[in-house]
Amino acid sequence: MTAVIFLQAANGGAGTMQLVLLVGMILVFWLFMIRPQAKKAKQAKKFQEDLQEGDRIVTIAGIHGRLKKVNLDGTIDLETSPGFTMKVEKSAISMEMTANINKPAATTPAK
Repeated sequence: MTAVIFLQAANGGAGTMQLVLLVGMILVFWLFMIRPQAKKAKQAKKFQEDLQEGDRIVTIAGIHGRLKKVNLDGTIDLETSPGFTMKVEKSAISMEMTANINKPAATTPAK
């Protein structure tokens, strides 16, 4: 009769352990998936807000140009060649490619 009581007590601890594991999996999922994505979205939004006229940019479609005008409706006027402008959404600007095109060129030492 005591063996039955001990088995029932052990079952109660298993439910708690499953709950702890479930909470742990959710925490790991949040730390490795959701948090970095939210951080990157915040950086992209700040990047889009900091755009100024004359900046060299690249769109996600690979179109290179200079920012001619920032419009109030969430678009920009992109000058791809002298005298030719395109209206493009701010969200279509590639943050990584624009950063690569604007970084200073690496200098190599003279031989």
